[in-house]
Amino acid sequence: MSCSQRLVLFVDNQNFYKGARRAFFPNPISHIDGQFNPVQLGQLIASRPVGGTTRVLHQVRVYTGQPSATKDSKGYAANRRQCATWKKWGAEVIARPLRYPYDWPTSKSQEKGTDVALAIDFIALAIDGEYDIGVLASADTDLKPALEFVYKRYQGISGVEVAAWRSPVQSVRLFVPGAKIWCDWLHKADFNQIADLTDYNIP
Repeated sequence: MSCSQRLVLFVDNQNFYKGARRAFFPNPISHIDGQFNPVQLGQLIASRPVGGTTRVLHQVRVYTGQPSATKDSKGYAANRRQCATWKKWGAEVIARPLRYPYDWPTSKSQEKGTDVALAIDFIALAIDGEYDIGVLASADTDLKPALEFVYKRYQGISGVEVAAWRSPVQSVRLFVPGAKIWCDWLHKADFNQIADLTDYNIP
């Protein structure tokens, strides 16, 4: 493996956003609380040498749900603005349509297929040799099988890490039993560096 390792960050946006809110905003007053810049997140993680190696941010991939333009035009417009901003910053955005239950809006819309898309890409990019270090920014246990597969199949070729928020009230991370997988812990000071204070509801 080369001295300079290509790092690809895979961001489960909704999961990581909600995790930040739980960790740092026990009484959130705005939907903005918990928003972060995914590219700055990747730069921050890449800047931290692990095992004495130099890590270069190769790509940031953001996975997100997309509201319906007909059912939720305001949410759709806000999501479009946010995705456009992420792309402007240099991220690759993978959006999947939200699922709306029959009694929506009494019941909330749900992400459908976002974690599957992320898991497939995490494995596919490892198979194609597109990264030396793949970092999963998520605490969604549905991603464990993908993490475990790459760890076991490509150990010594493609390394895997996870990123997680840490505060006095939360320190939840993905792990695989028996596997030594590095966690890039992120504290409140880290969040403050990469917080995104944009209100995407405003055109």
